[in-house]
This record gives sequence, C-alpha cells and structure tokens, in this order.
Amino acid sequence: MDLVFAILRNGQSSSTSTRLPNNKNLLVLGDNETGKSTMVAKIQGNEDPKKGSGLEYHPLVIRDEYRDEQTVLSVWVLDGDLYHTNLLKFPVNQESLPHTTLMLVASMSSPWDILDSLEKWANVFAGHIERMNISNEIQEELKRGVVKRYLEYISPGDEIEGLVGPPKSRSESINEKMDTSQINGNHLTEDILGDGDVLSHNLGVDVVVVITKTDYMSVLEKDYDYKEEHFDFIQQAVRKFCLKYGASLFYVSAKVNKNCDLLFKYLAHRIYGLPFKTPALVVEKDAIFIPPGWDNDKKIAILYENIQSCSPDANYSDIITKPENRQPLSKDVELTAEEDQVFLSKMQIQLNQNVTVPIAAVPSTPIRNTMLAQSGPGRYPSPPMTLPNNPNIGPGGEGVLQNFFNSLLSRRAGSGPGSGSPGSLGSSPRTPESARNRSNPQS
Repeated sequence: MDLVFAILRNGQSSSTSTRLPNNKNLLVLGDNETGKSTMVAKIQGNEDPKKGSGLEYHPLVIRDEYRDEQTVLSVWVLDGDLYHTNLLKFPVNQESLPHTTLMLVASMSSPWDILDSLEKWANVFAGHIERMNISNEIQEELKRGVVKRYLEYISPGDEIEGLVGPPKSRSESINEKMDTSQINGNHLTEDILGDGDVLSHNLGVDVVVVITKTDYMSVLEKDYDYKEEHFDFIQQAVRKFCLKYGASLFYVSAKVNKNCDLLFKYLAHRIYGLPFKTPALVVEKDAIFIPPGWDNDKKIAILYENIQSCSPDANYSDIITKPENRQPLSKDVELTAEEDQVFLSKMQIQLNQNVTVPIAAVPSTPIRNTMLAQSGPGRYPSPPMTLPNNPNIGPGGEGVLQNFFNSLLSRRAGSGPGSGSPGSLGSSPRTPESARNRSNPQS
C-alpha cells in the first residue's frame, strides 16, 4: 500500500507543480510499414526521419507557452516483428507504467489488417503487464484513474453553454461514484459507464489509436473500388475497438500533413494537461478525431445509415477482405522544381546546341519559295517531302527530275500574259503585285 500512496503522491505533485514532469513516456506499437517512425518524425518536426531496428527512441520537446517552460517526452517505437517484444521491459516497468501512454498504430494502406493489428498489439501490451507481476492494488488504482479521466471529458463549448456543471462539482460527483463502485476483473460496473462495452479492456494506461496513411483512401477507391460504405464500416469497427479500451482515435497522413499537428497538441494535453480546445471531428473521412469520453454506441450508429449491403456487426475480415493478387499501391511521383536560373541555363545550352541552316544557303527554287510562303512569317519551313519508291525512277532518275525543273524554270522565264499552254504553271496571268509576292519569300 505504501507504493500505492507513493504513486498517488507523484500524480498529485505532477498536476499541481508549475514545472512540467520529465518522466513521461509514449510507447508506439504497430506492424511494420505502418508509418510509425515517419509519423513520430513528423510531429517531432524532423524532415529527414531515420528508421531504426528493435527499439527506437525519439525525444519529443513539449513547450508550455503560457508558463514559458519545456520538457522532453520520451517516445519509444517498437519494431513490428513480434520477436522484439522482449524489449518492452526497457521502456515499460513497474516504475514507468503509471507515466506511460500507449499508442496503437495501423495503416489505411492495408485496411484489411487494421482491426487484427490493433487487437494483436493491445494483447501484446496486456501480456507484458501481466508478466510484470504488479500487485492488484496498483492495477486497480491505475484502472480507476483511466475511468476517472474518461468520465471527466467535456466537449469544448459545452461548459460555456451550461450543458454541464462546474468542473469542481462534476469532479466531486465522479469521485463519489468511483468510491461507491468496485472493479470486477477487467470489467467495470455499468452504473458508472452506462455501457458494458466501454472500457471492458482497461489496460490501466491512456490509449491513443492512430490510423496512418489516410491519403491512400483515394488509391483504394481507384484501384480496389472502395466506396463510402467501406470506409464507414472500417470507421465504426475501429470506434467500437476504441470504446473497449477507452482510447482516442486519430486519422492522420504524414505525407499531406493531415491531423499531425492536432495529434501533437492532443498528446501535450493528455500527458501534461496543456490546453486543448478542439472538439471531435467526424465530417472528413480522412481526418477523424474522436477523444475518449465523447463517443458512444448511439453516435456510432449514425454510420449504419450508409452501410446497406452488410450488417455493421458482421465479421470485419468477411467485409474488408484482402485481395488475392494484391497489386502494390501506386505512389504519386513527387517532382522537385528547379530554380529558375538553373532551368533557364539548361534551356540556353540546349538552344545553343541546335544547328540552324541559314536561308541564304538554300538554293532559290520555286519549291523553296512555295515552302517559305506556306510557312508564313516567323515560322520554320516544313521538312521536304520524301518521294515514294517508284520502280520507274532508277539510278538515273535524277536526270528526269532535273529536266522537269529546268522546264519549269524556262516556262517561268518566258511567261507572260496569255503565254504558255493551258494548265501550265505560267498560263495564268500575274499582276505585278503577285509577281513581287512570288519573288519575296517573306510575303
């Protein structure tokens, strides 16, 4: 019992002290390739994340702008291979457990694995606590603390509008209910929580569920024919999971920086008690935020209206099935724009390498004049037409062509009004202006 009182004294001193505590931990669990390290680096402000192996450590600086104080939150990221679960003994032990927050991570890039992954890692953490051989008194106090924080949630704005009582009287009422209740195993009496599923799996620590890579929803719609109904089914299943553990829910995308800042502010609020005024967000399907204590079965049932082809209580793996021949999800190619001067320098080099033929070097022939006339001012002439293969034109065919063009030139030289045979190039009368246009390629 002395240890119980010591834990309570530490919790009280942390809440009343003006200095931020420096013994808080955040444990991140999830499968490989779910974006755990990338997400932590994003909220950390690290633009060049480095992925480790086994057990990663990331210091996360927390600042209190009002009191001009800061501290470091120790973030531990465990490898997604179950082989490394023995490393949990380093970040989570009897001393650090009361100061630990658990984060369970799953990815929208594999929606068929979300629920199984969350349940697997929640069971891994629960098994680790059992192996720690913590006394029942300490476990009871930790679980009662989770229930108290769950019941104390007030949606921002409700207190101002008078929908709830003053914080002090509300806290006293909750404490009175807690004193008259008792914990039966892992299940709490329904007279406190009002629903048998709420906190039915109380781990004794605050839990945050994060669904990463929500930008892949557009890929799922395009490549796997996902509809709004699929995403609503996934959301209601995950929200039911969060009710069992009393967890908050975040949909984030580190790629497009969606809800990452909100997750950072919520962690500072949940762990250190810093102000947080954002209500629940359920409008955008890829930016969901649900704090613990806000959700219930009635709110989840709103999603049932859009689920028509199946039952919301159906087995998750039967509805969200894994494709037999899964294609790798395509990623958008990211292009980095060059600086203007670098781009213009490259264009200048390419223009200097182009060889242009002077107009004076081309022999002045009627064909050239016609090509220039068709090209118009400021336009390059079209490339010369390639003659088709004609068996009548052999090696000596050049002479035939030469005689043909010479005849054209001789007719042009002797042409005049009414001269030449009908149908010849010089048979039509020409005005002086047309003659000038004919001799001037620019016109």
